[in-house]
Amino acid sequence: MVKLYDRLFQDIKRSIREVDVNALYQELRSGRRPVIVDVREREEWEQGYVPGALFIPRGYLEMQIEDKVPDKDTPVYVYCAGGVRSAFAAKTLEEMGYRNVYSVAGGFSAWKHAGYPFVTPRQWTREQLQRYSRHFLIPEVGEEGQAKLLDSRVLLIGAGGLGSPAGLYLAAAGVGTIGIVDADVVDLSNLQRQVLHTTDRVGRPKTESAREALTALNPDVKVITHDVWLTSQSIMDVLADYDVIVNGADNFPTRYLVNDAAVLLGKPVVDGSIFRFDGQVTVYKPGEGPCYRCLYPEPPPAELAPSCDQAGVLGVLPGVIGMLQAVEAIKLLLSIGEPLVGRVLLYDALTATFRELHVQRDPECAACSPSSTLTPENIGEIDYQQSCLLPTRSVAD
Repeated sequence: MVKLYDRLFQDIKRSIREVDVNALYQELRSGRRPVIVDVREREEWEQGYVPGALFIPRGYLEMQIEDKVPDKDTPVYVYCAGGVRSAFAAKTLEEMGYRNVYSVAGGFSAWKHAGYPFVTPRQWTREQLQRYSRHFLIPEVGEEGQAKLLDSRVLLIGAGGLGSPAGLYLAAAGVGTIGIVDADVVDLSNLQRQVLHTTDRVGRPKTESAREALTALNPDVKVITHDVWLTSQSIMDVLADYDVIVNGADNFPTRYLVNDAAVLLGKPVVDGSIFRFDGQVTVYKPGEGPCYRCLYPEPPPAELAPSCDQAGVLGVLPGVIGMLQAVEAIKLLLSIGEPLVGRVLLYDALTATFRELHVQRDPECAACSPSSTLTPENIGEIDYQQSCLLPTRSVAD
């Protein structure tokens, strides 16, 4: 049997293309970014891997490779521990129609002995391997993306109708730090739509109720509570440490305040709003698309924009919009897909239809244009409760 195996292995080596680790290293240094596939087992992968490599154990190669590498003309470098499994894997890929496959002689052992850099992956607990297993299967997420999510920080403005579904799904997805800004307490009227809270928590601060719900769902998540009303004096400090802002504010002063601070800090805002049977969601990303003031330079009269407390809202509607906000936040954190930058997605629950509006930056926007008077120093001097308007630059300026 040994002789038959040796003969088979030598036949395979003669039929495939093989390169050494030096050639692979030079390919990486060239900037051409080839696809590198690690076909070892998990316990080997956890000891370190070639930077940028895809982890597909040999036993799963045929099942997963076409999803992760759909273009069969792509150069693919396959490695294992010493070059044996990679040779068989390269032969399999050629039989599957891949036209530029190379087995790396010597494998990861030779790579390490040559002194080339390698990455030690995050060590996942058994519970995490189960919890995030469906994310690991998605090429756009995988273990690297899940690690990014666990290292990310998202701030929810409001733990109400929109913040509830957004918070639950962000926590379930494994966003490692979730901040929550809300100074209100749970009211019985909230429970028709604010699914973070329960009847036994009526009267408790919403931030406490939200923290209890999110940590019960996923103990990996750290919840930071900001049990305050946002003001122009505090906003910069509250937003500063977060990667993405998910805005579910239900009043115009807070919306303008969050927008202006996010523009100054360069933070993307996933903005959502709801009214009776209608909802909308968009992404304001400084420098890439319009901000809130580009679309709404000044707030409408109060009688034209009643709150949900005054006009009502279908209880399930915030679930739709809040989950869309969670999707957009994750896309931003992982730098995948096409976030709703410069696009407003409108949802009509009664007709079950979506419409998309394309919007542009306002070259004279009071917040994000070159002529803006807004600065980190003067934002604290603006009374957003009295006026959402920003001062304009004088002629002398």
